Amino acid sequence: MARERDLLSTEIVNRGIESSGPNAGSLTFSVRVRRRLPDFLQSVNLKYVKLGYHYLINHAIYLATIPVLVLVFSAEVGSLSREELWRKLWEDARYDLATVLAFFGVFVFTLSVYFMSRPRSIYLIDFACYKPDDDLKVTKDQFIDLARRTGKFDEASLEFQQRILHSSGIGDETYIPKAIMAQENCATMKEGRAEASMVMFGALDELFEKTRIRPKDVGVLVVNCSIFNPTPSLSAMIINHYKMRGNILSYNLGGMGCSAGIIAMDLARDMLQANPNNYAVVVSTEMVGYNWRRDYPRSKYRLEHIVRTHKGADDRSFRCVYQEEDEEKHKGLKVSKDLVEIGGEALKANITTLGPLVLPFSEQLLFFATLVWGHLFGSKKKQKGSVGGGAHPLLAASSKPYIPDYKLAFEHFCVHAASKTVLDELQRNLELSDKNVEASRMTLHRFGNTSSSSIWYELAYLEAKEMVRRGDRVWQLSFGSGFKCNSLVWKAIRRVKKPSRNPWLDCVVRYPFQA
Repeated sequence: MARERDLLSTEIVNRGIESSGPNAGSLTFSVRVRRRLPDFLQSVNLKYVKLGYHYLINHAIYLATIPVLVLVFSAEVGSLSREELWRKLWEDARYDLATVLAFFGVFVFTLSVYFMSRPRSIYLIDFACYKPDDDLKVTKDQFIDLARRTGKFDEASLEFQQRILHSSGIGDETYIPKAIMAQENCATMKEGRAEASMVMFGALDELFEKTRIRPKDVGVLVVNCSIFNPTPSLSAMIINHYKMRGNILSYNLGGMGCSAGIIAMDLARDMLQANPNNYAVVVSTEMVGYNWRRDYPRSKYRLEHIVRTHKGADDRSFRCVYQEEDEEKHKGLKVSKDLVEIGGEALKANITTLGPLVLPFSEQLLFFATLVWGHLFGSKKKQKGSVGGGAHPLLAASSKPYIPDYKLAFEHFCVHAASKTVLDELQRNLELSDKNVEASRMTLHRFGNTSSSSIWYELAYLEAKEMVRRGDRVWQLSFGSGFKCNSLVWKAIRRVKKPSRNPWLDCVVRYPFQA
């Protein structure tokens, strides 16, 4: 029961003056109970820590072996005087051509194996975020009015939508497709293709113009869209529109939720590793990312890490966001009341795995010291200090693992802008400052929840504010149905100046604002 209470938060809501009934003329209040993210300070799953170090060792094997080789070589050379060293290098080897050639051959072979086996660097050349025309803007009140005029919702449903909208953190300058404004049925394949064409081609036109790369130069195309998946696919629509080459490697990801943008990036990275000297385009609804190594001088970011966490094996996680029909056969998304708790568990697993890859050594040392201490002595202390079945509060507090400060690992945070409540809980759990979550909150207010592309609108915000400097590390964190939580880490290879085209340019001076 104690754990269940920890996952709940209460809020007193002023319902105004009662207009009728026995309490007419009196102020009335209600208590709203919400589920919270699990407290990350209470527990750490050791298997995810071990997984993070497994990734670290796999990618850092040379860092472990090269110092040993240097140490052995230094010890051997250090035991010789200058004259002896010169005699070994010159006089002894001068007449031993076979030794020289053998040494040179081993050296070249080792160097070749090293460069052929190490992962190629992946770079983000540029990205583009689609910005709709102003005639598609709609305020929250206009949206409710449009919903009312469709005749598909009763007053209770409209009141619920209005209450959610006004507490969501979404502003009055977001957009909806023109088809939704129409009175007739808009849920058609024709309207879906028209909307997809407007968004994808609008972003890609800007991207190709900014990068000065021809569509025929693209070798890998990855498109992700969660719900709308027509035949031919969205990737086929792009190939047809831009007349791309016939041997392009194209992939279409569907039904993967708001975290699919990072999954698409992971696929593009793997394809570039397997097919070098190529360009890859990733399209996540309104998002476009561009990667490749040979364009380093004009790239903005280098890809550092991708960590993916999938909780689909658990039935509760799998069904927490589920597309199905209701009793009246209306298709929609069913969202579980346990979504926040389930998302918190996936997030905890993801950042625990990511920690060893990005945190400074001092933070990892403190973390492991407290973790080992808790595993070795925590249970014994809890038993000795228990009174009536409960541990002494001081001993219980000391047994909590040390949670590293992720602000030491990243300069910028792009957290999926799902809702104001989720951002509030993430900020509290990760102990982030208002500045750390500024890009996420402002993106939610200005553009709403743009699903898998929200992390790119947030990066565009940072660039429009000219916050990104050379060497800065950017953490993009997204989560979605399945249930999945994914992390993407970029490192800026140069100072990013204010771009000439950016969806924030006409309004960035108004942000940040205090709600």
